[in-house]
Amino acid sequence: MNLPNKLTIFRVILVPVFLVLLYIDKIPAHNYWAAAIFIIASLTDMLDGKIARKYNLVTNFGKFMDPLADKLLVCSGLIALSDLGKIYGWIVIVIIAREFIISGFRLVASDNGVVIAASWWGKVKTAVTMVTIILVVLELPFPGSAILNQVLIYISLVLTVISLLDYIMKNYKIFLEGAH
Repeated sequence: MNLPNKLTIFRVILVPVFLVLLYIDKIPAHNYWAAAIFIIASLTDMLDGKIARKYNLVTNFGKFMDPLADKLLVCSGLIALSDLGKIYGWIVIVIIAREFIISGFRLVASDNGVVIAASWWGKVKTAVTMVTIILVVLELPFPGSAILNQVLIYISLVLTVISLLDYIMKNYKIFLEGAH
């Protein structure tokens, strides 16, 4: 088990820790602790891929688990924030639906021997969504922070749709070939 794969597993383990800290408001500063755990998990997302590519430590386990760990982290954060009334459920559904659609595209492509790499739009969408989750969790007491959070939620939504359309436009032939 190499370092990038250990970081991916660590990220998965941090998800329930994040959720416990987010939900148990009897813990002093629980939202700050939850945000800190989410930040650490998000940073492992950046680190594991860079280390794997730099030191030629890319594995099939990493190719499969890294995106799954990312989706688990982001989707559980969004679902929890929706449950807590901080993000509209329909926005969370759109963002998660995009994840399922892209995963489906990747599965069809994989059956055809093609790897669909993360696009620039997808990476930006993920980064903005992670920052959004962190700021919504923190509930910073500054003037305008609630408005900023709402703006970031809608920016995440728009980037979700743009990245989905980007994936579809770039890869629709693979999907059509897989449908035959």
